[in-house]
Amino acid sequence: MASKSAASLEKYVRERVPPMLTDQYQFTMAYTYWKSGRHQDEAVFELFFRENPFGGEFSLFSGLTDCLLFLKNFKYTEQDVAFLKSVLPSTTEEGFFRYLLTMDASGVSVCSFPEGSVVFNRVPLMEVNGPLAVVQLLETSLLCLVNYASLVSSNAARLRLAAGPKRRMLEMGLRRAQGPDGGLSASRYSYIGGFDMTSNMLAGQLFGIPVSGTMAHSYITSFSSLEEVWHRTLAPALGEGPALDLVSLSQAWLPQVCSLLQVTHSEVNEGELAAFISYALAFPRNFLVLLDSYSVMRSGVLNFCAVALALCQLHYQPIGVRLDSGDLCGQSVELRRIFLACSSRFQVAELQSLLIVGSNNISEKSLLEMNGRENEIDVVGVGTHLVTCPLQPSLGCVYKLVQVNGAPRMKLTEDSGKSTLPGRKAVYRLFSQDGHAFLDLLALREEPVPAEGIAVQCRVLGGWEEETVTAARVERIHQQCFTQGQISQTLPSTADIRTRVQAALSTLHPGQRRLQQPERYKVAVSEKLYCQLRDLKNSLKN
Repeated sequence: MASKSAASLEKYVRERVPPMLTDQYQFTMAYTYWKSGRHQDEAVFELFFRENPFGGEFSLFSGLTDCLLFLKNFKYTEQDVAFLKSVLPSTTEEGFFRYLLTMDASGVSVCSFPEGSVVFNRVPLMEVNGPLAVVQLLETSLLCLVNYASLVSSNAARLRLAAGPKRRMLEMGLRRAQGPDGGLSASRYSYIGGFDMTSNMLAGQLFGIPVSGTMAHSYITSFSSLEEVWHRTLAPALGEGPALDLVSLSQAWLPQVCSLLQVTHSEVNEGELAAFISYALAFPRNFLVLLDSYSVMRSGVLNFCAVALALCQLHYQPIGVRLDSGDLCGQSVELRRIFLACSSRFQVAELQSLLIVGSNNISEKSLLEMNGRENEIDVVGVGTHLVTCPLQPSLGCVYKLVQVNGAPRMKLTEDSGKSTLPGRKAVYRLFSQDGHAFLDLLALREEPVPAEGIAVQCRVLGGWEEETVTAARVERIHQQCFTQGQISQTLPSTADIRTRVQAALSTLHPGQRRLQQPERYKVAVSEKLYCQLRDLKNSLKN
């Protein structure tokens, strides 16, 4: 990550995620650990989720970079402690507050999946190791940083899969997001998940995401006549010849377009034409306009073609149009026909490559329906259904204690789905001969690495059925990324993480990438880990 970008990201994380962004009960537990002399016990927590999101069979792991920068800057201030004194019970001893002022993450180590990895339910995304009181206090902040980031990047990846690889995707959800921070995070993690660009200028400034945008209906409806176009002339793109009157050029083309499309000139909205000409004068190399302020086929496309032809006459390349209402597929097909007809009739090749953008409440469902119909949509803009994740509002990541002072710990509950897997683990991903991942194996850290081409016995999570598997390739997943208070790996850029996502998704079998009724991806534990789980469970029941 470039030093300037890394510095701005670190400042961003430090300002929006101070150590006080946590729950009150973290401090009551930390105080109890301190009071009982257990605050320095060596503890291990795991962060994971219990169910794959959106009815799918995978998720993406995002938010690690923010977690590492948060840990690097983890330190309570005098102001923090003064507030804690005012809200914690009056019996809280002064020594605990002095202890908090000395606290940092210098004793903390983290290993995790690389950010941008494809991940699965019940598999530890991160393992956090350190003094019990410290790693307890990290819980809420780490969950906050991972939960939404992973959810929205997973949602973006699904939308990308629904749209297909060729169609470009624009994130435009800032105005619908859950507050400024939710909007900024959504822009960043939707790009990581596979979107190509964002409308969010701050996301472009902070994270280097390509930004894009044109106009709203209010811009078009603010014009009522050609008299409101004040600066009328435009110099040719190649610099040859004098500037020409773009209004007159567009007016000359409009009757010819109306004749070709068999539309009466009087049906065309003059204010819309004025808006398009004014925009072309301001951005002659970026002429992409919104067509549906009035009638798309009786006004919008005619005005666009007239101005586009005028721009081509001056050797500029128009970009295209955006549709924001109605039958996007049907309209796009008709628009493409019109553009090709104009190109042929007027011998203007530039009209053959115009983009058609669709942005009418796009969702995963509507993208799948779009793929089932004839359409000419090159770019889709997605807002509400991306940033708010309406199909599932939370990934449900949890942070659970698995070991204290070398002894395994587990949560044993009447709800078997909420039981935890005890002890420190190694995580392996097993691949078949065709290069696809087919199983994640959790094993005790001290166990040998599963050998390629050698059968391994394991127990599949869920029903604990025995299974014997043989891998053509085995990959150890967790990497040490934070060691004794220091980030121990080079932080990837947002673009690097985005690239990793696409590579990771390609390792899944197509049936597991399927958005509806996907094939199951198995997660299993080694026989030794299963025996440890069984023995500890029996001891806790007795």
